[in-house]
Amino acid sequence: MKVLGACHCGKIAYEAEINPNNIWLCHCTDCQTLTGTAYRAVVQASAESFKLVKGEPKIYIKTADNGVRRVHGFCAECGTPIYGSAVSNPKSYSLRIGAIKQREELRPERQIWCRSALPWAMDLSGIEKADRQ
Repeated sequence: MKVLGACHCGKIAYEAEINPNNIWLCHCTDCQTLTGTAYRAVVQASAESFKLVKGEPKIYIKTADNGVRRVHGFCAECGTPIYGSAVSNPKSYSLRIGAIKQREELRPERQIWCRSALPWAMDLSGIEKADRQ
């Protein structure tokens, strides 16, 4: 499936090919902090299919507890997370679902790092819902 993505302010845009059946949520504490929310939703795109069509992301290199370093690309203007990848020679990009225009079509298939999940994030069914604020 071809997807188009962009940051909130529009200074960065991209396109990529993804497998819409390979969407996952990460509940690790790094993803909670880096997203400013309970988890990160991502889909993989091969390096060959990922193309920046506008702008250049600001890069932050995160070192995990196990010593693995990962690139995090985001918009320096509005802060929108765009992707994660290996530091050098990335084979794939972990695209952030919230920046993909077709996000309504992308349903998560699995969750990882559930031991770090915020307890309420695993079941939102009992929380009050409103169509607008």
